[in-house]
Amino acid sequence: MLDREGFRPNVGIILLNANDEVWWGKRTREHSWQFPQGGIKYGETPEQAMYRELTEETGLKREHVRVVGRTRDWLRYEVPQNYIKREIRGHYRGQKQIWFLLRMVGRDSDFNLRSTNTPEFDAWRWHEYWIPLDVVIEFKRDVYFKALSELSRFLSPSPSRGALAFPTKKRRRRRKKSVASEKIGDIRSNDANERQVEAKE
Repeated sequence: MLDREGFRPNVGIILLNANDEVWWGKRTREHSWQFPQGGIKYGETPEQAMYRELTEETGLKREHVRVVGRTRDWLRYEVPQNYIKREIRGHYRGQKQIWFLLRMVGRDSDFNLRSTNTPEFDAWRWHEYWIPLDVVIEFKRDVYFKALSELSRFLSPSPSRGALAFPTKKRRRRRKKSVASEKIGDIRSNDANERQVEAKE
């Protein structure tokens, strides 16, 4: 289902643990990592789609999370032509997303990546809030930045952690070098492996 401009309605999910770390999933049989996301079906509200995608992609149910906030408006990203399947080029432009910030109230053992016959992810981990900006595929980075920035207002600073540091461009460059030095290449988005996957989400 595409809108008149060629964008598919979609939801994105940022899931927090008690330490304000975010859930980060590795796509099945790929070396690319991302937040849970998926299309809104005809007749669904964004919130209904969010709970369905949450269960399908992570195995979590409504009782395992608490909704903290959501983005006010649609956030859009365009998919480069070489990432789009040939048969839908000229019609499909990308995704428009409502992003939800959820707080985990269940346990890590509640995750089940094989809750469906076609699992989206085959591994997961918790990450510092801003780290995904350094490792997500380039064409999604602006939307991730906008979603994380807008939703960060719902996070409360703790006495031990202080306020959540906003990633200026200079700090992001330093963090990117730090990430590289820690040799976490296994979580970096592999552009070649992500080609032609957007249209099937």
